[in-house]
Amino acid sequence: MIFHVTLEHAEDGWIVAECPALPGCVSQGKNEEEALENIKEAITAWLWAEDQKAVSALPKKVVQQQIVVAV
Repeated sequence: MIFHVTLEHAEDGWIVAECPALPGCVSQGKNEEEALENIKEAITAWLWAEDQKAVSALPKKVVQQQIVVAV
């Protein structure tokens, strides 16, 4: 998947990376390279957490086979 991210220089010298498509998905790094690596991890974690919310919201009465799909 492809996500757009923004990079902003903070007053303390760190680079703040944010993924606007995923509310609250923010990270930082000492330089742009580190900030980009960290936001990739944050995006993965954000998507995993949303998937877990969706799975836990499934009706408990219905027995369904769960299939994991990587994109």
